[in-house]
This record gives sequence, C-alpha cells and structure tokens, in this order.
Amino acid sequence: MASESACRMPSIKNTHTGDERRVGVEIEISGLSYERLVALCAELLGGEAKLTSRYVSKLDTSLGEFVIELDSDPIKELDLQDPSLPDAIRELGGHAMEVIDAAAERIVPLEIIGPPLPMSALETMEDLCNRLREAGALGSREALIYAFGLQLNPELPNLEPATLVSYFRAFALLYEWLKARHQLDISRKFTPYIEPWATEYVDLIMKEDYAPDQQQLMEDYLKYNPTRNRALDLLPLFAHLDEELLRRHVDDPRVKSRPTLHYRLPDCDIDNPEWHFSTVWNDWVKVEELAADAPKLHELMALYRESRTFSLKNLTTSWKERCDTWLQTNLV
Repeated sequence: MASESACRMPSIKNTHTGDERRVGVEIEISGLSYERLVALCAELLGGEAKLTSRYVSKLDTSLGEFVIELDSDPIKELDLQDPSLPDAIRELGGHAMEVIDAAAERIVPLEIIGPPLPMSALETMEDLCNRLREAGALGSREALIYAFGLQLNPELPNLEPATLVSYFRAFALLYEWLKARHQLDISRKFTPYIEPWATEYVDLIMKEDYAPDQQQLMEDYLKYNPTRNRALDLLPLFAHLDEELLRRHVDDPRVKSRPTLHYRLPDCDIDNPEWHFSTVWNDWVKVEELAADAPKLHELMALYRESRTFSLKNLTTSWKERCDTWLQTNLV
C-alpha cells in the first residue's frame, strides 16, 4: 500500500492502563445487494457470516465481530406472514418482499459496523473500503435521498475532565476545516451537514480558565447540546461517565454507553477513486495531535477568541481559511 494512503497513528497510542487504544468504525454504502455485501465481507475479513435476523448478519473474525445490516429498522422487522395482517396482504408473501427488498437496497444504506479495532489494525478498514469500491460499492454521490455516512468511535487515552476538555476544544477549533474536507457538494442538495455544537458552548470551552470537574463538564455540554444530532456526539461518552445525570437531560433509548467519542461524518465517498478511509482517519489524527499539544492548542484557542471580535480582518477572512493557514505550519 502506498504510504500516502496509510493510516497514521496519533502520538498517544495507549490508554492510561497501557492498552492500545481502539476505534470503532461504521460505514454506510449502496450499490451492492445485501447478500453480495455479506459474501464480500466474509471473503475479505475472514470468517463465516451468520444471519441473525432479517437483514442482519454477524461475522466473527480474528479482529472481533463485524455486523452487516440494512440500516432501516422497519424493513428489517417487516413480516408479511404476520397473522394479524389481512389475508390479501399475507398471500402476496415472498413476491411482495422481493419488491420491497429491491427498492430498499437502492434507497436505504447498507451498513458495516466494525468491532473496536486496535488503532494499528485500521489498515483493515482501508483495504476493505478499497476492495468494496472495486466490487461496485457506491457512496453519497449516488444517494437518491440523503448522504451515506461514516462514523469513527475513537477510544480516549483517559477519561479525566482535563483530557476531555482538550479533545472538545481541538474538535471545535478544527470543525470548519473538517467540514470543508468531508462534505460533498452533492449532499448539500439533500441534507444539511450534521449540526455543530452550539456557538455559546464553543465560546465557553474556549475560555482560557475553563477547567470544570466531570459534573460541570457534562452539565455545560447538555445545557447547550441536549441531542444526538451533533457532528461529535458526546452522549454515549456521558452515558458511560454518569448515565443518571445524562438521563436527566436526554432520555433517549438510542444512546448507548461507551468510553469513546462518536464522530459522525456526513458523507462516504467510497466510489471516488481519490477517496480513502485513511484520509478520513488521518484528518481525525489532526484533532488528536492538537488535543495532545497544549501550547499549540492554546495558541489556536487564542486565535479563535480573536476571530470572534469585530475587525476588518474577521469580516474578510473565514475561520476555516485561518485554520488552513495555521495547520500548514503547525500540524503537518
């Protein structure tokens, strides 16, 4: 594999316990039938796929359990043989399901949900995406209704409030830069980019003296962002830290506890030969490196605070442009 497409590793590779950090990956695609995708994943990842329910298969591999599914609960749960349905509908049986299946596979994303992978094993996802492209997988450019996404769930080095604040600040500072790099023009026609954090919250965490304890950290975030619909969704992390506190603000059964960040990209451009999983990951590593470098983090924070003041420079230069310039000389 060419070095320019390899997945870079962050400078902090291990957790505070000494274990290698892990990352979960979720990829949405179309262009392949469900059966074809399951067969390809079994071939490329190794192991035998087992159908556990309608449109849900599990694949045990040496890296852990992958799940391949159609990302639509109503279709996965549909049962035209349900005795509560009228006889006329039940008599359609398999013929109706064939029509529904064919339609669903064209407009509903197929999703590959990976296990928590050691960061050093992320080349597996790079290889998988490249092979799926060769097999005809399609991404957001071909989506008829909405963009197909890609999600990263990186495990944190530790869960200390100061560490979390550093990551939150780094992501907020680089959000506009990440957005510009990973939103296709085509998706703008159909869906907005996943929402950023509230501006009031970003201004709060950019204060030089912001140093909350865990409870205050959660309360501050949830005051301004009581929703899953954020590009960096912190609710799974907060469910892990203090589920009772979280549920006082957000009582959503879809929120699952895990000691990771939940980074949700709006587009998977897998059918573009110039697109690589490693590019997405390596851009995330910029966030990692900024969070781990206190002097550079505080330097960019100061630039951000200055950008929020009224001046001719701020009226004529966007924050994204200023980030571009800063990154070229500070995070290579």
